[in-house]
Amino acid sequence: MISVLIIGNGNVANHLFNALVNVKKIVVKKINSRALEQIPTADITILAVSDDAIKEVSSKINNPFIVHTSGSTSINDLKNTSKKGVFYMLQTFTKEKIVCFKSIPFCLEADHPEELQLLEELATYLGGASYRINSDQRKKLHVAAVFVNNFTNHMYAIGHDICLKNNIPFKILSPLIQETATKIEALTPREAQTGPAIRNDTSTLNNHLQSLNEEQQKIYKIITKSIQNGTELQTTIT
Repeated sequence: MISVLIIGNGNVANHLFNALVNVKKIVVKKINSRALEQIPTADITILAVSDDAIKEVSSKINNPFIVHTSGSTSINDLKNTSKKGVFYMLQTFTKEKIVCFKSIPFCLEADHPEELQLLEELATYLGGASYRINSDQRKKLHVAAVFVNNFTNHMYAIGHDICLKNNIPFKILSPLIQETATKIEALTPREAQTGPAIRNDTSTLNNHLQSLNEEQQKIYKIITKSIQNGTELQTTIT
């Protein structure tokens, strides 16, 4: 049996707790980061708190092995005097959306081999694939994740706004969104790239710009230029 203590009360903490409760070989407890007076002991103490709180909260805990769940924070930002690690789950967590942990990649780091194996065991119980990723790699991975998740979702928001403004059902775009995501399972993103930018279709690019507001035009030009630079095309958009 592995005993786990989760400290935090946000989306990551709650989703992780709900998943671990159903694992027979794990005993899990959860407390709020504001209630650190009486901290239960555990084999693994998981800090699922904001990045800014990691240093302060970890400095108040004396449990034998403490990990955080941040993608952009170094293992060295843990200020406990005991063993340290990282249990980073590369997924977006939303309060209302159920998460399938079997599909989540677990990016793991620890300052001792035994503790790294313990984290791998925990990830196995949750059903996901685990990867040994150091702090520098994880920071770069987190930036990549922002591009493929947060920035992509913002593109969806812009597309939604355009549809709304022109009385078009956004769901018409759903099959395209699904196909775009599925395609890169067989091709690299560069191989899968299509559209007027890669075709150097200046007429279409300029027509698109005329239909956008000023802020959307800025984004459109930046993304178009990035696509063209990536394919060694040089085009000036007026």
